[in-house]
Amino acid sequence: MNTIIEQSFAVPFKYPVCFSEDIFAQNNTVFVDLLDKSRHAKVLFVVDKGVTDAHPKLIAQLEAYAEAHAEFFSNACAPIVVEGGEASKNDETIYKRIVEATHLYGIDRHSYIAVIGGGAVIDMVGFAAAISHRGIRLIRIPTTVLSQNDSAVGVKNSVNLFGKKNYLGTFTPPYAVLNDFNFLITLDDRDWRSGISEAIKVALIKDLSFFTWIEANASALAKREMQPMQELIIRCAQMHLDHISGKDPFEFGSSRPLDFGHWAAHKLEHLSDFRIRHGEAVAIGIALDSTYSFLKGWISEADLSRIISVFKTLGFELFAPELGGDSLIKGLQEFQEHLGGQLTIMLLTALGKGEEVHEMDHTLINQSVDLLKSFNQKEDLVNS
Repeated sequence: MNTIIEQSFAVPFKYPVCFSEDIFAQNNTVFVDLLDKSRHAKVLFVVDKGVTDAHPKLIAQLEAYAEAHAEFFSNACAPIVVEGGEASKNDETIYKRIVEATHLYGIDRHSYIAVIGGGAVIDMVGFAAAISHRGIRLIRIPTTVLSQNDSAVGVKNSVNLFGKKNYLGTFTPPYAVLNDFNFLITLDDRDWRSGISEAIKVALIKDLSFFTWIEANASALAKREMQPMQELIIRCAQMHLDHISGKDPFEFGSSRPLDFGHWAAHKLEHLSDFRIRHGEAVAIGIALDSTYSFLKGWISEADLSRIISVFKTLGFELFAPELGGDSLIKGLQEFQEHLGGQLTIMLLTALGKGEEVHEMDHTLINQSVDLLKSFNQKEDLVNS
């Protein structure tokens, strides 16, 4: 006899994405207002070393803030400072250190882990939080453009393994996301511009008006004007949240439209030994897939020129020597493996409109690389 008992249920997820400035000033209650006031909470702070280097008073601020709001929460221990960047996702001892801290300091499911840092550190700490006690409440405090407008507002957490990005990970929504625009002031130019590529990505596949706005404000963004950057971050974050709330937020299928330009970007990061940062690699990946779309006859030369021009105005390099050879094609195969189904790549049929395809012509990819290289050489000649 065969007996089948079926279970079906739905679980709603809800979390705020907040925008503020100077969040650990003692009179700013946006952080403490996020906490569950029904019980006194313990908070484990994990901080990106790059942030503490740029903001040397931050650790003291965190401790003073906890004292000022001791009625509601206390620090579980001194804030833990970890290596920033992709190194935090490549070294398994780092996420295990966070897991060990949850054990040593009694961080349970009614406690909080608050991570302050760039996207890579937030990914890593999110993974540690998700696998400890089957999920500890995570407050993300992103400190880069890329993490504030893209990675930190989503539901993914991960570390790297086997030379592959995000091989270990979870889909676990955060408890809250808290963006402090003041952290952006100390970013170097590379990190300032890197996150803009994610905004261009979502604009190109979903919203022509947003792309046109970025195009019009590219010079101001390149000059590090804060007002347009704040508008870009909020608008981009909203578009990412709208996408997540739609179909398949945990990617049970094989479609990942918000990964436009990412199949090449992920491989390029690894091939360059992470010399090329994620946002920079995404810019190259978007340029590559836009060029591929042009060669397929889906977008016009004028459309492609607008895309390339925006990236150039912002200061991006759109070619890297690692694009050559068979390694890039291997990245396409690895991307399909990571999806866990048929290959699904987002390309452009118009500015502001993406279309999914399930195969890519390897010859056309190589022609796209060659065309990108020629764009770069022309730029070099102009500047020489």
